[in-house]
Amino acid sequence: MKILILNGPNLNLLGKREKSIYGSRSFEDYFEKDLLPAFPDLELEYFQSNVEGILIDKLQEVGYHYQGIVFNAGAYTHTSLALMDTIAAIETPVVEVHISNVYAREAARHVTYIGGRAVGSISGFGLESYRLALQYFERLKPSKVGFNYKKA
Repeated sequence: MKILILNGPNLNLLGKREKSIYGSRSFEDYFEKDLLPAFPDLELEYFQSNVEGILIDKLQEVGYHYQGIVFNAGAYTHTSLALMDTIAAIETPVVEVHISNVYAREAARHVTYIGGRAVGSISGFGLESYRLALQYFERLKPSKVGFNYKKA
């Protein structure tokens, strides 16, 4: 089962930025040391970009072939109709994740354009939000994951 973990803007700075909110670990360290060993039966791929168009290109690239996408769109979550439209257009189910609890932060972060097109949203559990999303995909029967499963 192929799963893409896709991170948006500023998530390349994990471990360096606002440690009180995002922690002191880089995502690469977490991915290599925690996620890969914890999910040996999943074929995990990780990609990060600060550029909205590149995130759209990546969603389109995998959105008809992979069985799942775990997506932390960062601040684009609260602003990007283009990412929302892309998630609606592709067939691969998307789980929205956030490291912090976006609903306990500024009011502007309470709006999510991504969440309405995702199969679910997970926020507030630190880096473990990613593990929870992967557990969702891992527990699904392969026949349930894939094309049009996420469509409401």
